[in-house]
Amino acid sequence: MRKHATLTLFMLMGLSLIGQEMLTPFEKSGETETATYEQAISWYQQLAKRYKKAHLIEYGQTDAGKPLHLFVISSIKKVNPQKLRESKQAFVLINNGIHPGEPCGIDASMMLARDILKNEEFRGILENTSIGIVPLYNIGGALNRSSYSRANQEGPVVYGFRGNARNYDLNRDFLKMDTRNAHAFVELFQDWLPHLFVDTHTTNGADYQATMTLIPSRPEKLPKASADIQKRASEKIKKALEKTPYKVCPYVYSVADVPNKGIAGFLDLPRYSSGYASLFATPSFITETHMLKPFKDRVWVTYHSLKAIMPTTAKESEELKETIDNQRFKAWTTWEKHQEGMDNEKGIPINWALDRKTVDSLEFEGFAYSYEKSEVTGLKRLKYHRDQPETFTIPFYNTFYPAQSIQAPNAYIIPQAYHHVIERLKANKVEMSVLSQDMDIEVEAYYIDKLHTQSRAYEGHYYHDSVSVTSEEFKVKFYAGDVVVPVNQWRYMYLVHALEPEAADALFRWNAFDGILMQKEYFSSYVFEERAKELLESDPALKAAFEKEKEENERFSKSGRAQLDFIYRRSPHYEKTHRRYPVFRLMEQVSLPLSQE
Repeated sequence: MRKHATLTLFMLMGLSLIGQEMLTPFEKSGETETATYEQAISWYQQLAKRYKKAHLIEYGQTDAGKPLHLFVISSIKKVNPQKLRESKQAFVLINNGIHPGEPCGIDASMMLARDILKNEEFRGILENTSIGIVPLYNIGGALNRSSYSRANQEGPVVYGFRGNARNYDLNRDFLKMDTRNAHAFVELFQDWLPHLFVDTHTTNGADYQATMTLIPSRPEKLPKASADIQKRASEKIKKALEKTPYKVCPYVYSVADVPNKGIAGFLDLPRYSSGYASLFATPSFITETHMLKPFKDRVWVTYHSLKAIMPTTAKESEELKETIDNQRFKAWTTWEKHQEGMDNEKGIPINWALDRKTVDSLEFEGFAYSYEKSEVTGLKRLKYHRDQPETFTIPFYNTFYPAQSIQAPNAYIIPQAYHHVIERLKANKVEMSVLSQDMDIEVEAYYIDKLHTQSRAYEGHYYHDSVSVTSEEFKVKFYAGDVVVPVNQWRYMYLVHALEPEAADALFRWNAFDGILMQKEYFSSYVFEERAKELLESDPALKAAFEKEKEENERFSKSGRAQLDFIYRRSPHYEKTHRRYPVFRLMEQVSLPLSQE
């Protein structure tokens, strides 16, 4: 009863700051409802009309046929990305509603935006920092409202759906960019280049005491200075929440059936918002409120978390901006000067793995649990006892190591036929040129050696996992208009993760080059028989390899087709482009006839 009274008093203190002016739908409903898309945009439009420091900007179309909006709060007059870069102000970007069934950030950001513009206590933030808020990213999902799609969540009364208008999970689309939403967001991100990024969510999974859990981007994937800023921001959130009724802990990614047995850090690949931001040296967070806590508590804990990370002094804002800009434009000028903390003698890490040998301990505030007979199935079921809070000392696996690294080339050359790939690079403002004439160029080419393709559709694709390649060097014919992408640019981390086929979220993994995986020409056995004989007679090495395979492989020795295919694949008749990855690596610095794209 006392806790409830404390919470009520806490909320009333917050509301007393604003009176009855510009209340959000969340506040008007008694903290039980979330704003609809129409309500949110209309509300931000009113705020932009009321305050000179507020601006609502449209960024392209989404799959729902409606524009993505960015609400900018800034003391810079007629603010734009260029003016912001020329100032001393840092830019903090908050993304909301990527999963509209998890809407606490939508409502928290509306209140925070209003309070920053209206209240004296926030003036220090606005004097030194510009803030960008995406009111609602997944518009199609927000329009698809119900009360039932999240069966394991406490409120709000009605909410949106996880999938967008094309039923994509947008938090799997940042690198592959299948959706219009992703194209609009990438344009927004690359224009404004935030110095700190937050994506707001509500989690699924285990039960525990914390209302807020945090997923910072993996520090191993960031330059050291960016990782340090991220760590300090995490501490600011924790310290701020100590003054509220809400508890915070690391994101609960259980290593067993219950978190009481241990949790692990989350590997945010570039498909996720924070993993994408990491490619550009941006420290970032995913805030994950606990789905079983009351909706009003989830909104307020998000509000206080977002408020806490804002730079409050000029010195703090200038340091944030200078540090991150230095990581991007100076320390990251060339891939040869890989930033401290990310140096690797084997090259640039493209895949990471959890280090299970390195383990910390964590004081975890959870609940007692038991396994009881289910009244539905008659089998054992897990049950948490929320009336029995307990603190457990648990193992915390939170270190990742580079599982695979590559030596970056001097440049990538992409045939112009792969325009869908080139368009994605352009959207990310990658520097590139085009060949001005046809020519043969010595390059390194990958061949897809092994891969496994998932048998079930995943986010609009049949994802390739377990990819491995072999490489060869030879001359390839290129044509005027083919694209040359130098790696010596600060966005090289994005380039490597997008174009190296073995990287976890490479465009190859998402079927961008599947045309090479299908052989286009074959042979008729009765026709090729005589030609195969000629090839064996004229090539002693081929004949020796052929005889050895027959001797060692019984199945091969009993299949005439397999034997002819063995010879065919090693003959001039076999197509050179089969399984040859069509993004080529230029290993040496070569003078090429180029023109600007």
